[in-house]
Amino acid sequence: KLFFTDYGNAAKVERCDMDGMNRTWIVDSKIEQPTALALDLINKYVYWLDIYLESVEVVDYQGRRRQTITKGRQIRHLCGLAVFENYLYTVNSDSLSILRIDRYNGTDVQALARLDDAKEIRVYQKRPQTAVRSHACEADPSGAPGGCSHICLLSSSYKARTCRCRTGFILGSDGRSCK
Repeated sequence: KLFFTDYGNAAKVERCDMDGMNRTWIVDSKIEQPTALALDLINKYVYWLDIYLESVEVVDYQGRRRQTITKGRQIRHLCGLAVFENYLYTVNSDSLSILRIDRYNGTDVQALARLDDAKEIRVYQKRPQTAVRSHACEADPSGAPGGCSHICLLSSSYKARTCRCRTGFILGSDGRSCK
């Protein structure tokens, strides 16, 4: 799945398949300006910052079990969001510091370090997702990803895929080749 925020005409947090299909709103109320999003891949939670409502909130992948992690004026200066173990990590663009927020006790906020002009934060770990033995976009014997001549996108599961073409090409009637 692909998760993303939108604060255009109607602010929301959404998810869709990697090919863009099955687009679903998972948060569409009491949300104004969601600017950063992070996933807990193990427990299947979506965290986001709302700088207008000055809050950090969480829901499960279906948009249920919504909770506010922390709220207050300090949120309006936050950008970027990452999850690792029991903490959320973010950047305070006002104080130029990396913050660690306990995601179970949002009042426990610690400044870890100062950085010049940081706007985003990522946590890299050796194994963020469970491995899949095989998937629909693996290279076929000729080296084409999922049998697609240009681009292979996973669809509703790791066993399904959608082929797409690079700009200037159209997908052939076989659903795999680009012309």
